[in-house]
Amino acid sequence: MSAESVTTRLYPAGILNTLSRHEVERLTDASQGDLAELVRRCSLAVLNSGNESDDAEALLRQFEDFRIEVQQVNRGLRLELINAPGSAFVDGQIIEGIRELISAVIRDLVYYDSEISGNGQHDLASSSGITNAVFEMLRNAQALIPQVEPDLVVCWGGHSIARNEYEYTKKCGYELGLRSLNIITGCGPGAMKGPMKGATIGHSKQRSKLRRYIGISEPGIIAAESPNPIVSNLIIMPDIEKRLEAFVRLGHGIIVFPGGAGTAEEILYLLGVLLHPDNADLPFPLVLTGPKEAASYFKQIDKFIRLTLGEEASSRYRIITGDPEAVAQYMVRGMNKVRKYRIAKNDAFYYNWLLTIEESFQIPFVPSHENMAALEISRDLPLHVLASNLRKMFSGIVAGNVKPDGVRSIRERGPFEISGDVEIMESLDSLLASFVVNNRMKLPGGKAYEPCYRLAR
Repeated sequence: MSAESVTTRLYPAGILNTLSRHEVERLTDASQGDLAELVRRCSLAVLNSGNESDDAEALLRQFEDFRIEVQQVNRGLRLELINAPGSAFVDGQIIEGIRELISAVIRDLVYYDSEISGNGQHDLASSSGITNAVFEMLRNAQALIPQVEPDLVVCWGGHSIARNEYEYTKKCGYELGLRSLNIITGCGPGAMKGPMKGATIGHSKQRSKLRRYIGISEPGIIAAESPNPIVSNLIIMPDIEKRLEAFVRLGHGIIVFPGGAGTAEEILYLLGVLLHPDNADLPFPLVLTGPKEAASYFKQIDKFIRLTLGEEASSRYRIITGDPEAVAQYMVRGMNKVRKYRIAKNDAFYYNWLLTIEESFQIPFVPSHENMAALEISRDLPLHVLASNLRKMFSGIVAGNVKPDGVRSIRERGPFEISGDVEIMESLDSLLASFVVNNRMKLPGGKAYEPCYRLAR
């Protein structure tokens, strides 16, 4: 594969192959307007698939002359790529999987812009309206398959993990694949790639007919976590909150591998949702797992959760280390409970309508310096409110670490300031320090990590 840039024309794949003239016109107009830069940045990330660098700004600088044009022709849509990364091509032809991923970028960004956010019938200020919007996005991406029993396992974890942790994620994926369970991840490298890679072998051994490797991302994170090559169905949600809701509405169980601030955000999001009284009896298998060497990592995560959210939160997950087979078996048992519950409650297998998610977990949080400083971190708050605020705090740290806008804001204005209860701040300081020491907040090029946050006690 060439490292040089390539200029070429191609036709999109998937649903973009069968569009009416009206739909083609709408796609063309939207992609050339205010949405053009977003389409360009996300398409560049997809063309960079397989490159495990997490430096989004460096990628944008390296290919600052890259352009993508969505053109209307007699056959429908045509894409013109100008100065695209040569690594996306073989002998001058684009890799088929990358062609599909680029099509997904255009499909999702334009659909949300024209059919949801630009449609007055969608109430994006209400909980039910947001849940319906997430459903529409997933349905348009053809991720909802009816009459298939629960089999989707969401795998969360860091994009920057140690080699033994990565190998462990593959072993877990293999055990899941042997049991014909399918995989959803955040679509990037590390703990997002490993389970998919392992599952491909398990699925092949079992001759599984339905093999699903779903990657769910969002525009702010995709450049830092370009899709891994195994992703067969890429979905770009408009923001982190809808991305998280898509995970828990689409998936039937969740496995969490070691990670950094982003993984902590995901854990707190899910626990905050599950702590809602309406979800008390709703089965949702959740396992925190890694190799035996990761036991201390999960012990620290568990300690932080018990301190902030209490024993009720800790009762919603199980910690298993060094045993991929036990993890898969736990998921199978959990899937059976989910199946029986959905049947008893007359809920769909393909979308978790019964899960209650409050607006505080759905309304997009903008991690500005002012908003981060205003977050209330106190054990006097109701548990679900504290969980929501802690989730937002970790979301801000992720933005300051890797998202281009967040990195720029930190560079211009200095670190975010975070304050709260002394005991929580001390535990948080210890947790974040361990992430840094264990390279879970790695910066590109081997640079020493400079925190994008300052804890005030």
